[in-house]
Amino acid sequence: MTDTTLRRPPFDPELEAALALVGDQLPSTLTPEMIPLMRQSPVSGEEEIFAVLAERGFTRRDVTIAGHGGDEIVVSVVEKEGRTGTGPGFFHTHGGGMIIGNRWLGVAGFLEWAERFNGVIVTVEYRLAPEFPDPYPVEDCYAALLWTAENAEELGIDLSRLLIGGGSAGGGLAAGTALLARDRKGPELIGQLLIYPMLDDRDESVSTHQIDGIGVWDRGSNVTGWTALLGDRKGTDDVSIYAAPARATDLSGLPPAFIDCGSAEVFRDEDVAYATKLWEAGVQAELHVWAGGFHGFDMFAPHAAVAQAMLAARDNWVNRLLS
Repeated sequence: MTDTTLRRPPFDPELEAALALVGDQLPSTLTPEMIPLMRQSPVSGEEEIFAVLAERGFTRRDVTIAGHGGDEIVVSVVEKEGRTGTGPGFFHTHGGGMIIGNRWLGVAGFLEWAERFNGVIVTVEYRLAPEFPDPYPVEDCYAALLWTAENAEELGIDLSRLLIGGGSAGGGLAAGTALLARDRKGPELIGQLLIYPMLDDRDESVSTHQIDGIGVWDRGSNVTGWTALLGDRKGTDDVSIYAAPARATDLSGLPPAFIDCGSAEVFRDEDVAYATKLWEAGVQAELHVWAGGFHGFDMFAPHAAVAQAMLAARDNWVNRLLS
């Protein structure tokens, strides 16, 4: 049996119908040559999120800070108009396979929590591979997290309730940044929200071989993303745990984690393995594997029953963490 003929779990029927529409806009396999074009596509939805922010009464302001190596990067601070007092901080790291996307991709999913808990969202424009390979993305994220903690009083953030989270590559960067925060003795995090995170560069799991030429962000796309980030180091022993958190052997001392993924996506096995390693290290972790889910299905088919269940589980965890 060849890699490409491995049987895979079937897609949820509702999601399969949505996937047919997604395929017209987003190919299953992203190659290096597609990166410039993908960066021009509306996948990041900047104008859409700005409209949502205005409609829901949120303000946004950009702040230029020092990123990795002292170079300038931008973070955006998002909060309800007229907000006073203090509340939790939601530090957001966007998705896009380390190669596409911007700081607004995925922010919409945090708005309800910022409103409910009188919180502040800080979302970081980390630099993308291949122009800025590892360690730029994760170090930019850590620099922005540090800035958030250092400016917590001005931002109205209760530092005892600082949560990090992101989806896909952003989930991997959230996990890597949480490891950096542990090893550099701060900032302290109350939790890590790892939404179908991209954690392992080694391309060895069953799920990465099952999802090849089908779905969203297949095995070929994953190779493209990791190669852009790591170059010739991909799959070798010369990869840090902060770039690929699945390589960490000691996950003790990390904050509680929420991890979710679909049963029919590349990241399934590495996400399950990461949750298992957290439990083995005595860290609290909650894991959800959604039957028939392709990568990012909650963004592409948010009204599907399984997507609604996925979003509700996430919401429930954040509620329990912050209430």
